[in-house]
Amino acid sequence: MYGKALAAEVFGTFWLVLGGCGAAVLAADFGTGGNGTSLGLGFVGVSLAFGLTVLSGAYAVGHVSGGHFNPAVTIGLVFGGRFPAAQAPGYIVAQVIGGVIGGYAIYVIASGQAGFAIAPGAGTFATNGFGPDGSPGGYTMMAALVTEVIMTAVFLVVIMGATAKRASAAMGGLAIGLCLTLIHFISIPVTNTSVNPARSTSQALIATVFGEGVTVPVQQLWLFWVAPIVGAIIGAVFYRVFLDSNSDLDDDIVRTDASSATSRESLKEAARAS
Repeated sequence: MYGKALAAEVFGTFWLVLGGCGAAVLAADFGTGGNGTSLGLGFVGVSLAFGLTVLSGAYAVGHVSGGHFNPAVTIGLVFGGRFPAAQAPGYIVAQVIGGVIGGYAIYVIASGQAGFAIAPGAGTFATNGFGPDGSPGGYTMMAALVTEVIMTAVFLVVIMGATAKRASAAMGGLAIGLCLTLIHFISIPVTNTSVNPARSTSQALIATVFGEGVTVPVQQLWLFWVAPIVGAIIGAVFYRVFLDSNSDLDDDIVRTDASSATSRESLKEAARAS
């Protein structure tokens, strides 16, 4: 079963990188049509692409591996008490492998267009970075660090809340996918949005190996491992200490997501009763 979980993490991270970063590289800026309207996805389209990859991947293989697709999520869930530490290294390796395969697939596809080249510049080949040479908006290292920590912390709170025992059982993937979309809305101009070390690693490695004088993404890659992992730990510990509870909900709390009958806990109780 563990082997299948690793395969699911390879696939899920491959799909996240291919869908999200692929949208950024291939379709974000596609020129204008005959009537002058933009044919490219832009920031909004790329943000939605990342959210949709996580949403579809979670529903496709989340029941096999938990649908992490992100080393920061795996480490955060360990600190949040939701995932065994002994299995984390295998998950992280699988995620990086899946991400690199996805990044290489994007390169192969993009290379099919005459004149394509990965050139130095902020955000080239959907890489992450900071400063004038790495950030799409020229944001500083401190701004990038704070952004990635906060965004990943919020991401873990949403993940742990959406997958809690008493959360709506069928809505977890949707909530997580929409959260990632919103995170991209906020942070693409700052860092090109990482919150995922595997996603950052894949693009940095492919850009460095196949690019022409592209060195900044790899040089700055450390931040996109450190900040998301720190943020994930903060978010997971915050949820575990202040929000997580195995006790019954207070009677005066009105749920706004779904009735308690659709929660994971209710489904388990129904299964035991039958």
